Parts: sequence; structure tokens; C-alpha cells
Amino acid sequence: MKIRPVILCGGAGTRLWPKAKKHQAKQFIDFGNWTLLGKTLERVKASIYDAPIISTNAKYLRQVKQHLKKHKIKKFKIVLEPAKRNTAPAILSTALIKDIPNEQPLMFLAADHLIEKVGLFNKAIKKNQKKLTQNNIFIFGIKPKMPSSEFGYFLTKSNKVTRFVEKPKEAKAKQIISKKGYWNSGMFYLRKDSIINNFKKYQPNIYRNCNKAVTKAKYKSNVYYLNKQAFTKATAKSFDYAILEKTKDINAIKLDILWSDLGSWKEICKMYGRNKRHYFKKKNVFHRPWGSYVNLFNGKEFLIKELYVKPKGILSLQKHHHRAEHWVVTHGKPKITLNKKYFTMKPDETIFIPLGAIHRIENPYKKPVKIIEAQVGSILKETDIVRYQDVYGRVK
Repeated sequence: MKIRPVILCGGAGTRLWPKAKKHQAKQFIDFGNWTLLGKTLERVKASIYDAPIISTNAKYLRQVKQHLKKHKIKKFKIVLEPAKRNTAPAILSTALIKDIPNEQPLMFLAADHLIEKVGLFNKAIKKNQKKLTQNNIFIFGIKPKMPSSEFGYFLTKSNKVTRFVEKPKEAKAKQIISKKGYWNSGMFYLRKDSIINNFKKYQPNIYRNCNKAVTKAKYKSNVYYLNKQAFTKATAKSFDYAILEKTKDINAIKLDILWSDLGSWKEICKMYGRNKRHYFKKKNVFHRPWGSYVNLFNGKEFLIKELYVKPKGILSLQKHHHRAEHWVVTHGKPKITLNKKYFTMKPDETIFIPLGAIHRIENPYKKPVKIIEAQVGSILKETDIVRYQDVYGRVK
């Protein structure tokens, strides 16, 4: 039996746009002729998978259909949630549709994760298929590249999960990594009967209402419209809290691959830094008295640059009216002014420059400084610079 991929595509991605009233959901952001949902759809074209099922809501239906058409996926099912109830009801409702036999292996994927080394990932899925039972659950751990407070972790004994840790502070994350902890990727692998058995046992309210929402669902042109009255009665809970923290039968599939949920501008900057040769164009290099910068990608309300600050180069003390900035240092040790603070940064460190904050980058050393910068805002032009001081005489 082939594995049925289920893509969870209901997230709003608000972390990237905390102040915006209207924002793009992360899975649909164009990062340079590709989106995270597009990459996910390409991933499930592998021969181990059956036709995908997409769990989403009415707001995103048009964009989901556009992606399916663009990626030439003709066989699919869409399950539409009539209200936001978090991942537990979304996962259960999708599993309960009648197209899926009871012993069907289901691979739940987030629509907004970036996975490199897809071959290794799919190999691990196929290898563990025979181990699926009517009760167990497999989750995917990613070997941490650094201590991060942006991800949850889990600990194991052999390959059994013994403990979950929700987004710890950096010092705690270091301890967890020293105990061979893994990032919890938020991807799940289990059979349909295991989902049903676990929900019946631990979340009877969610099971009862989701079952009703699916039984009473309307079906038209490959789309299940879940019954709103029943679905909204299901308790809003994440799958982690509803099931994973209750059941004891969780196995870990441990992977050492590049993975990111691109959930912060730091992660997005790092992704562009890793892949900058794909984005580099000579015509987008601009020289300044302090060094140069290159525009790597101009997206919708964001712009990614790489700054090169030559030894002894000093940018003007400046602010912006229309944009905030996120910087990730990739080379050298820049001295930073941020309002009344003055400090030195090192490679892999990141800083947020709020809209209207007075700031400056200096390089007092002999080695050049390189910074990947994400500008986020409504106007992303060089004209939006108010200079207070400038060693090159550019203050008007």
C-alpha cells in the first residue's frame, strides 16, 4: 500500500508580519519563483506516495487550487475547515474521509516547511512503513544545527520518545542538545486506525464532533466542505497537546538534514545566504563609499540584500520611515549602533532594527563584514533613508 500524504495548509504565518493587518500566509510567499507549498507538492510526487490530501480553509482554497494546477497534480482531495480549531481536529477530520482505508499509512506534512535532501527523508518514511501499528505514532526529529528557542525538542531512549520540551530558552536548549535531544519537526506518520484509536481514547469530544463534521460534509469537485455546526464544537487543540503528550507509543525517526519552517526572518536570511549564488545578479550590485550591497530578491513587501562593509567602512547613522530590518551577520565583527546602544556582533548573530530606530553599522577591523539583511515594509527604496551623521559627507 502506498503512503497517503496529507498537507496541513491552514496556517496564517503571522510571526513574520506581527504588525500587519493584511499579511501573506507563509506557505504562499514567493521566495523567488517558488513557494513552500509548491516545494511540498513536488516532494509528494515521489513514487512512495499516493495522491495528496490538502487540509485548508475557504480563505486559501483558490491559492491551493492554483498551486495544484501549476504543479500538474490532477489527483487530489481537499478537506475544508469551516473554522480554525488547531491541528488536532484538522488531522482527525482529514483521516476520517471515506477515501482512506483503515490501515492506510498517512504522512502528515506542514505546507510551510523547507526540506533539503528529500531522497533521505522519503527513504526514512518507506523504511519505517512496516513498523506502523493500530496504536503507534512516528514523529520526525531533526538533528539541531545550533541551540534555538524557535523550535520544540524531544528526548528519546533508543528510538522511543520519552519527553517533549516546548520552545526552551537558549541555555536550556544547549542542555537538551547535550542529552542528544532533537528538534521536533511537527511532521507525523501513522495509520488511519491509529489516529482513530488515539482520539477515541484521549479526545472523545474531538472524535465525536469531527466524525459528525465528516459524515455531514458536502462533497463537490474533489473538495469536502466539513459541517460547520459539528466542527466548531470540537475542542481547539494542537495534535501535540491532544495526543502526543498523552500516548506512550511514540517512535522517533531521526534525521540529519537541512530543515526549516522559515518561521522567522533570521531563518529566511540564512536560507538566502546558503543559496545566494542562485539569486546573485551582477546588475543588482551597487557600490557605496563604505563597500557595496547586492539585492538578492525583491519580494512582496520584503527585500533581501547582502551588505559588504569593507575594512574601516562606516555606514551613515540613519533611520527609515517605512521599513524595519532584520540582520544576520555571516562574516566579520561589525560594531552596531541601535538608538542609544553600541555593541559588537559575531557571525550567526541576528538583530532586529524596528521601524524608526536610529542605527549604524561600522567595521573597525581588517576583515570585511558581510550581513544578510531582510527589509520588511510598504516602501523599500533607497530614498527612505534619513541620515544624521555620515563620514562621507552625505548628510543633506
